[in-house]
Amino acid sequence: MPLTKEHNKKIFTEFGGSEKNTGSTEGQIALFTERINHISGHLKTNKKDHSSTLSLLKMVGKRRRLLNYLAKQDLNGYRALIEKLHIRK
Repeated sequence: MPLTKEHNKKIFTEFGGSEKNTGSTEGQIALFTERINHISGHLKTNKKDHSSTLSLLKMVGKRRRLLNYLAKQDLNGYRALIEKLHIRK
């Protein structure tokens, strides 16, 4: 089940500051994290779904690049976001 518009608005309100601020780095990282968690749960039951595995790896890479950018721009914000989203680093 894909993320709904209401759920996306809630994510961007919580992490991006406003539901209209969809370009914020923190909001995009939070959205990628939600999608990654959803696909990871799907792959636990469907181990041979190779197309979902590929999309998961691509999303993890995109999130990693955004996290690297955020760490360069705002180190304290980066650390706070990692704590809030429970991401290993």
